[in-house]
Amino acid sequence: MEILRHVLVFVHLIGFALLFGGWAQQAFSGHKGVTKVMNIGLVVAAVAGLALAAPFGLAEGQELNHVKIGVKLGILLVIGAFLGISQSKAKKHEAIPPVLFWGIGVLTAANAAIAVLW
Repeated sequence: MEILRHVLVFVHLIGFALLFGGWAQQAFSGHKGVTKVMNIGLVVAAVAGLALAAPFGLAEGQELNHVKIGVKLGILLVIGAFLGISQSKAKKHEAIPPVLFWGIGVLTAANAAIAVLW
C-alpha cells in the first residue's frame, strides 16, 4: 500500500507541474491565457489528491490532517473556478482579468507550499 501511496504522490506532483508549468509558460510568453494543459493538470492533481485523502497506506497511529486536506481542496476549487471563468471570457473573445490569471499562479504555488510546509 505504501508503494501505491508514493505513486499517487508522484501523479499528484505531475498534475501540479502541468498546471503551474502551463501557467508559467503563459505568464512568461506574455499571452496570459488558459490552456488545455492547465485544465489537464488541475484534473490530474484533483483526482490524485482526492485519492491521497483516502486513509490507506498510513503507518500505524498516523492520521490524516483533515484541515489541511480541506484547505487544499478549497484552494483547488477556487483555481478551478478561475480557470473556468477565464475560459468563458476567452471564448467570448474578452480579455481575461489580470486578477484571475495571476490568481491561478499564486494559488497553485500556495497549494504546493501548503503541501510541503504544513
